[in-house]
Amino acid sequence: MHNIYVLMYTILTAGAENAARRTFVRENAMILTIDVGNTNIVLALFADDGGISAVSRISTDRGRMSDEYAVLLRNIALLHGAELSCVTGAIISSVVPPLTNQLKKAIMTVFGVNALIVGPGLKTGLNIRIDDPSQLGSDLACGAVAAINKYPTPCVIVDLGTATKFTALGKNGVFLGGAILPGVNISLDALSQGAAQLPHISLDGEPKSVIGTNTVDCMRSGVIYGTASMIDGMLDRFREELGGDLTVVATGGLAGDIIPHCRSSMILDSDLLLEGLRILYLKNAK
Repeated sequence: MHNIYVLMYTILTAGAENAARRTFVRENAMILTIDVGNTNIVLALFADDGGISAVSRISTDRGRMSDEYAVLLRNIALLHGAELSCVTGAIISSVVPPLTNQLKKAIMTVFGVNALIVGPGLKTGLNIRIDDPSQLGSDLACGAVAAINKYPTPCVIVDLGTATKFTALGKNGVFLGGAILPGVNISLDALSQGAAQLPHISLDGEPKSVIGTNTVDCMRSGVIYGTASMIDGMLDRFREELGGDLTVVATGGLAGDIIPHCRSSMILDSDLLLEGLRILYLKNAK
């Protein structure tokens, strides 16, 4: 118990100590970006020159309190050799509203900075043409901001996470809309839950062929090649509507498992949303 109290005291005093020392660490200043998804939370530390110093991924747990996230944030930063006082700013994108404030409190506790939240009131620079701009998810906004800054338009972003999402950006970066469908793992879970004789499987190990010769390989073939074919087919339809050549950018935690099996040409950019968060922080930091 004594060790627990010592650890919590260290964390709770870290914010005040960091604030006092902040003026001395500008040359090593870093920005913390946090992308909160339904399955995972991805954290990155960006150096002053825009390079990523560290990336970490933890599971999304709606039951954790702010102090528990503070312990994780502190340990992750120290694990990657980062001085806590070097974090001079932070920004959060979250599609899990109950966790947003818990992480904001945790960041203040550990780093002594007030994190920005992607949402209404934050400047994005996006020209949003959807029916109700207030419905635009923060993750989609971050991806669009990064893609517009990095790649030619028109552009389609394919984000493979808990859901599989397509975002269409027109010429000059106009946010036109997109499509959302069940993600790979959701589809696998629904298949095994709905069919009594089909087991729960993981995506570990690629199918040897489209034609599976056992139940597990048949399921893997279906979900991997089937999702890749769906992406190719959807991109053909996006090309028909947008016209001309498209830049296609793939991102998300499952992109590496699926995109190599697609026939369409696309750029795999695992850090797209994190870079979008950094850009948004720089647009809005005072």
